[in-house]
Amino acid sequence: MFAVIVKVTIKPEHKNEFIEAMFDDARGSVQNEPNCFLFNIVQDQEDPNLLHLYEVYKDAATFEEHTKTPHFVRWVETTKNWLAKPLDISTGTHLFPSDDCWKKQS
Repeated sequence: MFAVIVKVTIKPEHKNEFIEAMFDDARGSVQNEPNCFLFNIVQDQEDPNLLHLYEVYKDAATFEEHTKTPHFVRWVETTKNWLAKPLDISTGTHLFPSDDCWKKQS
């Protein structure tokens, strides 16, 4: 499995609307993309304007397809001026649990 970890720093004055747009992208990912297994959004305990995204896809190609979906494109366009910093994106290959353990998030 292919993991994507993103740190998102939001301008405080756009926090609520950003989070709503983030929910829309997350729902679109898990509901409309058969190879998106997980899309978690975590609000930082220390900084409420910092979100941590954790996404799991079948492979890197599936993630690349994700970046072309209508809900992702809408999210990028909607939120581009609400970011306090550029996205901090890391990717990697899942080592544990094994690929055959993954079930799609509902």
